[in-house]
Amino acid sequence: MTSTLNDHLAAPLADPDTFAAGPPWALFAQLRDDEPVAWTPEDEPHSGFWSLTRHADIVTASRDWETFTSSRGVSLEELDDDQLRVRTALIDTDPPRHAELRKIAAGAFVPRVINGYETFLRGVVATALDRALALGQFDFVEAVSSEIPVRVLCRLLAVPDEDRTQLTSWGDRLVGHTDPELADVLMGSQESEEFRLVPFRSPAAIEVFEYGRTIQAERRARPTGDVITRLVEAEIDGEPLSQQDLDNYFLLLALAGQETTRQAITLAMLTLIEHADVLARLQEQPHLLTGPALDELLRWGPPVLHMRRTATVDVDLAGASIKAGDKVALWFPSGNRDERVIDHADQIDLDRPAVDLLTFGKGGPHFCMGSFLAKMELRVTLEELVARVDSARLDGSVERVRSNFVNGVKRMPVAVTTRTS
Repeated sequence: MTSTLNDHLAAPLADPDTFAAGPPWALFAQLRDDEPVAWTPEDEPHSGFWSLTRHADIVTASRDWETFTSSRGVSLEELDDDQLRVRTALIDTDPPRHAELRKIAAGAFVPRVINGYETFLRGVVATALDRALALGQFDFVEAVSSEIPVRVLCRLLAVPDEDRTQLTSWGDRLVGHTDPELADVLMGSQESEEFRLVPFRSPAAIEVFEYGRTIQAERRARPTGDVITRLVEAEIDGEPLSQQDLDNYFLLLALAGQETTRQAITLAMLTLIEHADVLARLQEQPHLLTGPALDELLRWGPPVLHMRRTATVDVDLAGASIKAGDKVALWFPSGNRDERVIDHADQIDLDRPAVDLLTFGKGGPHFCMGSFLAKMELRVTLEELVARVDSARLDGSVERVRSNFVNGVKRMPVAVTTRTS
């Protein structure tokens, strides 16, 4: 690695506590200006990583999977060969294996299929809002944003709606693996070594595997055409997926199918509370949500903070000498506010003609497969919300997930008045 005078400028990004109040916007801005590809030291036994904060560099690394591979994992945890052998999922692969795995489930996420969910989704949103808004004061995460994606997930997986509470709990325990309140076993603790061979080093992963295997057995006996049936019937090069592949694929669907969308909805609501003019504009012109305004809200409140890649060869990027084997973190919130690409990037503007959005990835094979579904869930929720809400404010502290991976909110107490009250 090449040392610079600013060796430790990006050091706080390795610490989840840096994100206690949300993304560190001032630090990201300084890095974009002074050291856009910055070495970020970590405590032992980890080796440190490069932080990419400019839009253009993030796009370069996203698209060039041969130079910046996902095959060593997409979180900053350093995995040895034994861990990679048993923990690798779709998200941790590159072409051609990635394309083969992706196409198994991709058909369940195409617009033609997802558009068929909208009537059901609008009913789910209406029910959640009816209950919440009748209270006036409530935790938005618990009452609204946690309810909507998990009900859609239950339908996608063709599992009973009453399983949603358990699915939500598993999601919390997995993504909260660095949060003392949420984690069964804290990442990096000695206790976590017992679970080093399962995703997130979490006992919750084992429970998800067991749940998934039960569903898979049911689909083998009674195929329904759902996404799990697709998995159990799939073959690659004439061979069915191994149980390990099925376990990891199911866990990815169960997690990604709810967690990121839940956070996107929560962060969008926080934006409307903090920017009353934005709420007022959408109340007057809700049709804006069918255009670039939805991307603008996702730019402003991205649910994922970073994805990690690993350099496969020595490469120079923006003046930094990255060595083969170095970890590279793509900081999406920073790229989403890069004034080199986005005019007045530190202002939320519902009238932007287009938003060069990084929230779902940018080009390359790893663009989010569920992005169309996630955007529909966000759009429908906001359409129903702005039609009913007169005013909204925080009614207490926003409590965030202790994480430098997920831009997560655990609790967000709000006080809301409706347009009919």
